[in-house]
Amino acid sequence: MMNHLRNCGKFSTLVFADHSSGKLSKSTLKILNAAKLLNQQISLLVTSNDANSVVDQIKSSIPSNVVHQVLVAQHDSFKAPQADVLGNLVKQLIDQHGFTNFVTSTSTLAKDFLPRVAVKYAAQPITDVIAINNDVFLRPVYAGNAIAQVKSSDKVKFISFRPTNFEEIQQTGEKVTNIVQVKVENTKQLIEHVSDELVQSDKPELTTAKFIVSGGRALGSKENFKILDELANALGNTAIGASRAAVDAGYAANDQQVGQTGKVVAPELYIAVGISGAIQHLAGMKDSKVIVAINKDQEAPIVSVADYTIVDDLFKVVPELTKKIKEIKQ
Repeated sequence: MMNHLRNCGKFSTLVFADHSSGKLSKSTLKILNAAKLLNQQISLLVTSNDANSVVDQIKSSIPSNVVHQVLVAQHDSFKAPQADVLGNLVKQLIDQHGFTNFVTSTSTLAKDFLPRVAVKYAAQPITDVIAINNDVFLRPVYAGNAIAQVKSSDKVKFISFRPTNFEEIQQTGEKVTNIVQVKVENTKQLIEHVSDELVQSDKPELTTAKFIVSGGRALGSKENFKILDELANALGNTAIGASRAAVDAGYAANDQQVGQTGKVVAPELYIAVGISGAIQHLAGMKDSKVIVAINKDQEAPIVSVADYTIVDDLFKVVPELTKKIKEIKQ
């Protein structure tokens, strides 16, 4: 049942829901936990050309003591969301209902449209936030080697949180039932969506995987990357990542890149195979719970952040490790 949107009051937060193929992203559950730190009433925004399945998931998983209401903006222009239309919608909602915070995850889409909205309010986006200390936002700078403390006096704050630094909300208690249909006023598109090229994989998505095996340039070829697949299959529920050097060399796809210019991950287990550990790569994975490095060079930078290091030839270690894991699981 759809209700009418009420004015959300002087201090309230609007959170943008990430979803794909009709499934709510785990990153949304994490940034909702982050948004709670703002100590304001939370509204969750869902944009889609067909939001029914996402809304059903929200109604069955998100407690009403976390999200006050779910705003649903359904329009054909959201089939392939573009920054211009999303930016117009967010501005419409802020102007109409007085939200004082707009929150997203640190996603590629958010990086595109968040600044577009912020500039309309002469506001500086606060991006990649990993923690809040009272009203001070903490965010990594210099590839994670320093933490900036940011305080904002903007009337409307535009914030992106790094999902890997937050736990998912507890999905217990009475669930949210206040679902509100939003009329999209400005659907003018200056950006044309041409097509999507989707990579099909039976592996988990990098940013949500519990286990990750990543390969570097030392693997030598795309063909040799297959030994990582065998290790990942032996471990089970394991994603395959890569360093930028491996991606640039054509050994792995762009969406597998881990690092400052790739994806930021924090799995329970991260196995770095033949990765030297350039500062840009470390920035994307050093928050992993357990890090295992397999490298011939014991002086490689990756060793300095690793919990365990195997100094040997990766082409010897990885097959042996795969074999041992299979034996243990039998």
